[in-house]
Amino acid sequence: MRIGIDFDNTLIDYDRVFLDAARERGLVPRNFAGTKRAVRDAIRLLPDGEPIWQRLQGYVYGAGIGDAVPFPGAREFLARCVRDGVAMFIVSHKTRFGHFDPARVDLREAARGWMSAQGFLDAVPADHLYFEDDREHKIARIAALGCTHFIDDLEEVFADPSFPAGVRRILLAESGAASCDALCGDWQDVTAAIFSDAG
Repeated sequence: MRIGIDFDNTLIDYDRVFLDAARERGLVPRNFAGTKRAVRDAIRLLPDGEPIWQRLQGYVYGAGIGDAVPFPGAREFLARCVRDGVAMFIVSHKTRFGHFDPARVDLREAARGWMSAQGFLDAVPADHLYFEDDREHKIARIAALGCTHFIDDLEEVFADPSFPAGVRRILLAESGAASCDALCGDWQDVTAAIFSDAG
């Protein structure tokens, strides 16, 4: 097996960071509760909501990334792959700089720093880490690496007509099974789906 793994909102959980940052900036009420998606949807309803949302993303993915946490079970999944000798690659659609980010934080270096601090780079070698400028290049990288499986939180990646045939599509989400081979609600489900493939 050669397993490809998305980064944002797949390995790393930003929900609390988005919620706290949105509250601190007065973009949502102090008593607002919800996931990154709920925060995004609320902010997009504001006047000029889209650029406001993109500025918040630039902060969270850059300067605020240190407060993000791994999704439960992700670390254990990586350890299982190491133990079983399974090759892993992190392939992420991540621009170098965020839109509307006046601090110009290098988002790729921020992500590498977070992974290093979490011990993820002990499991996934640095030369198995790829940041791509757009979805087209991300999908091309998945194909070039010869991934047998890919894990992502976005159904649209798997629905893209250029997504390579024969790669098992593991969607880490609550819904969206139409374009995937396995719909997994958490990393325990991902582990079961992938390692049952291996027999």
